Amino acid sequence: MNFILQPWQLLFVILAGWVNQEQQQVIEYLRTENQILKEKLGKRRILLSDDQRRRLAVKAKVLGRNLLTEVGTLVTPDTLLRWHRLLVAKKWDYSARRQRRPGRPPVAEEIRQLVLRFAQENPAWGYERIQGALANLGHKISDSSCSGPNSDRTFSQINAVWISAS
Repeated sequence: MNFILQPWQLLFVILAGWVNQEQQQVIEYLRTENQILKEKLGKRRILLSDDQRRRLAVKAKVLGRNLLTEVGTLVTPDTLLRWHRLLVAKKWDYSARRQRRPGRPPVAEEIRQLVLRFAQENPAWGYERIQGALANLGHKISDSSCSGPNSDRTFSQINAVWISAS
């Protein structure tokens, strides 16, 4: 086995050691700074926003419980890992896929206003004619959306317009 270092390998090892030493010094400084801030706070509770908790939890999960215990964090390692568990659970609860209300979505307010306007301006038109006029304007709506059993107050006003026109 030949373990003779080439000059560029030796330079690389020296550079890597220097960078590592500099990183260790930065880490040591940050640990000391954290200790001083903890001493200033005393026993008072630190209030963190949800975004701050999320960022800490993601970084803490990478380090693991043992290393977090050595580092001496603002909150206990168990708390950080619990935040991470809740973060993962919230991600996978499929709440984004759930609809706000069950059933068919309501007709848009703009279309409701158009239906009322057509009914008032053209009292002889029926539901199907209004639906056809809306289709010509590019709005896809069925005639039963105006006259179905689930029609609300707005569409029952159409009936009143037709009755008063008769």
